[in-house]
Amino acid sequence: MTETPTLLLLPGLLCDARLWRDQAAALAPLARPVVADLTQDDRIEAMAARALAAVEGPVALAGLSMGGYVALEVMRQAPGRVTRLALLDTSARPDTPEQTRRRRGLLSLARTGQFRGVTPRLLPQLIHPSRLETPLAAEVMAMAERIGKDAFLRQQDAIMHRVDSRPLLARIAVPTLVGVGSEDALTPPVLAEEMVALIPGARLVRFAAAGHLPTMETPEAVTAALAAWLVA
Repeated sequence: MTETPTLLLLPGLLCDARLWRDQAAALAPLARPVVADLTQDDRIEAMAARALAAVEGPVALAGLSMGGYVALEVMRQAPGRVTRLALLDTSARPDTPEQTRRRRGLLSLARTGQFRGVTPRLLPQLIHPSRLETPLAAEVMAMAERIGKDAFLRQQDAIMHRVDSRPLLARIAVPTLVGVGSEDALTPPVLAEEMVALIPGARLVRFAAAGHLPTMETPEAVTAALAAWLVA
């Protein structure tokens, strides 16, 4: 009997296991889902090491947004442990100076007691406009509140200091899925297309009418893409 593979799921900034809830449940017959804790460290390298230490043996690896940055770092640290790779709504590029400037502004607000997680003002950057007045929007905000200020500070610091992963992409030699919400405003489809062009044999999937969080916005479409990726 073939042993059930481990599916290591890496959340994004201000996201917890709710981000992957539907996929973890639906894909359980194909793989053993484990959601990594990316709240404890202030560097992407440390997040990757902690995620790897939480599981044994080979893994199918999927990361969304910040989780994608961590997934690429896992490919640097332990490429032999990764059997397949999924990069959702993420980028191989480092922060631009403007992105870093905005992050430092958010850090300053949080440190002075003005952390409010994901506010209604920020939601249009995360989810499709059609979902702004739905229970899903409230779930996104609640998820951010659960992560909290201290973890937010660590995560933003880690993201600002991440390296350029584009030189790594040509060396990735496992089946790779690159997925992106068709309306993702934070990591738009052009960044997914760039990764697909650089990763040998990578497959691109666009999730229609989804923003930056398609695992929550269009869960069935993401689950179908991941299921095909797991058995490819």
